[in-house]
Amino acid sequence: MDPRLNVITLAVDDLERALLFYRDGLGLQTNGIVAGDLVDELTGAAGAIVVFKLESGLILDLYPRSELAKDAGVRGGTPQTGQFSLGQLVASRAEVDRILEQAAAAGAVVTPPHDRPWGIYSGYFRDPDGHLWEIIWNPGQTSEAD
Repeated sequence: MDPRLNVITLAVDDLERALLFYRDGLGLQTNGIVAGDLVDELTGAAGAIVVFKLESGLILDLYPRSELAKDAGVRGGTPQTGQFSLGQLVASRAEVDRILEQAAAAGAVVTPPHDRPWGIYSGYFRDPDGHLWEIIWNPGQTSEAD
């Protein structure tokens, strides 16, 4: 397997609510909910999904939790925050603060940023489905945005 990641799919309870949070609240660009008229005949999973094209070719998908479980052939479970986090490197402390303020204004639960003993400045936000995002400024490392 090549060491790369191309698609991250977040399971969501309410696709419309998640769309509004990421598109209207955080400003990510999308064509909205697509493939709503499609169903996989083998798994029974509905196709309705939201797709965001991010930098470097990475794709972020939002997919209903129940449909992702069907599609993957796994039993659906209760969402648990803290199982993993998604991280975004930014160019400054001010950008960390700005993004976390934007997420809070969009309805996210925010853990305030602070200096970490390992040399970074970061804080977290949880989206409406509990997915954890860390916004990170690392003065010793540049981000894709630089």
